[in-house]
Amino acid sequence: MKAGFLAAAALLGLALPAAAQLPPPHFHHLALNSADPDAAIAFYRKPFPSTTRTRWEGLPALVSPTHVMIVFQKVRAAPPADPEATAYWHFGWSVPDSRVSLETFRGQNLLVPFYTDDTGGFVGISSDTWPYPPGVPGRTKAQLAEAVAQNLEPRRVGGNGYIFAPDHAIVEFTGNAPERFDHIHMWQDDPLCAQAWYKKHLQAAPRRGSAPVNEDSCKVPRGADPSWPSLDSKGTYRSPTGGVSFDDVAMNWYMNQTDKPLAPTTGHLMDHVSLSVSDLDAWITKLKGEGVGFLRPPYRIGHTRAVMIEGPSHEAVELIALLPQ
Repeated sequence: MKAGFLAAAALLGLALPAAAQLPPPHFHHLALNSADPDAAIAFYRKPFPSTTRTRWEGLPALVSPTHVMIVFQKVRAAPPADPEATAYWHFGWSVPDSRVSLETFRGQNLLVPFYTDDTGGFVGISSDTWPYPPGVPGRTKAQLAEAVAQNLEPRRVGGNGYIFAPDHAIVEFTGNAPERFDHIHMWQDDPLCAQAWYKKHLQAAPRRGSAPVNEDSCKVPRGADPSWPSLDSKGTYRSPTGGVSFDDVAMNWYMNQTDKPLAPTTGHLMDHVSLSVSDLDAWITKLKGEGVGFLRPPYRIGHTRAVMIEGPSHEAVELIALLPQ
């Protein structure tokens, strides 16, 4: 009945009354392609000991204390993992004390260099370099010079860093908060337009503190100056930026760092994100009516059903039917 009403409304171009709006999706899992899921799960359980090995609809998985999962899809060979090729860049984990985690990961030789400038200097955690200007996660060359001139000192409290993980994954650790799956960092060809897309089509909560985005004027060119610290010694372009959240999982993004369009995510290391919905058929009708692209029609996963849609920068987003508890 609800699906039929939504279809009729979409065909007529009618706005749905507030009472007919669908409940927003919940973040369910991140799907990773892996050549050896068992080894990957064993690895992740060590740095993030609150996780539990499980299975979801027949697939090996790791569940976070907040019930968010990483689900592993076994592939024959290591999947493509170029961190700038697709919209999915890396994923992040909250830890109780990032400085303690820093020393643990340093002892295990897992730290990814976090470059402090374009000369090759690096640290293992953001709090070991100059503090950021207010509201900006990094410093441009001019701002680095200002930090030197002002004799600023690192805070050495909290901060975020990165570790190498199986299948060439990069995982961010950030503190200080209860351990849980925290976020997915992404690239977008048009970050502000992507934020508007997720809000309009998937009812996602916009990035905290962000100004309202106008779909007619959301295209903003990439800022001219990269900033540091960065996983790339050349720096990271961080303007414009956008993002949304589903429950307590953030999906934050910066502008595409290259001059090439972002490639489809399916088949790469970070294959897709899955969101659970209470009425899959109604969501299918809504999204079709809004002209959202479908990568796969409805299909079965174990005991449940799903569809795969395409996000604004070719990222695969799966909607799965929430099973009754």
